[in-house]
Amino acid sequence: MTSSKFFPLFRLSAAVLAVCGAFCPSLPAQTLLASAPVPDAPIPFVAASTSLASTPPSIAEEHRFWDKQNCALFAAAAVSNGADFAVTHANLQSGGQELNPVVRMFGRSSPGLAVNFIGETVGVVSLSYFFYKTGHHKLERAVSIVNIGSSVGAVSYGLMHR
Repeated sequence: MTSSKFFPLFRLSAAVLAVCGAFCPSLPAQTLLASAPVPDAPIPFVAASTSLASTPPSIAEEHRFWDKQNCALFAAAAVSNGADFAVTHANLQSGGQELNPVVRMFGRSSPGLAVNFIGETVGVVSLSYFFYKTGHHKLERAVSIVNIGSSVGAVSYGLMHR
């Protein structure tokens, strides 16, 4: 790999590392060993003013899977996948080429293309439900948001390159 090809890759890697470092929630929790407390030092006594006898909320108490936010996200994912299907189908009918290798396998026929985009929507709901059941509620919502973003990006690219 020549240095002219290496430098842009290095800059991109450094930028990704900087963004990940800036948004990493556990980054401020990292400390040096020199600043760790000395084991022989006296521990200060702090009296509790109230007792905390509450139990942590369970998954069912936190929110329901089919709440308003998830319903809106799933509806937006279905609409954006439908728009992606329509634009992709129109581009393929007018002699265009599918750039996504996974969709390219299904894009030989209209029913195959429809099955692909319906399966994509069902996959989003299924993966969100998996994250809901395992307690990863931010990832539960992020699956739909990423799918909506990728579908909107594909629609805008398809409309610009007709």
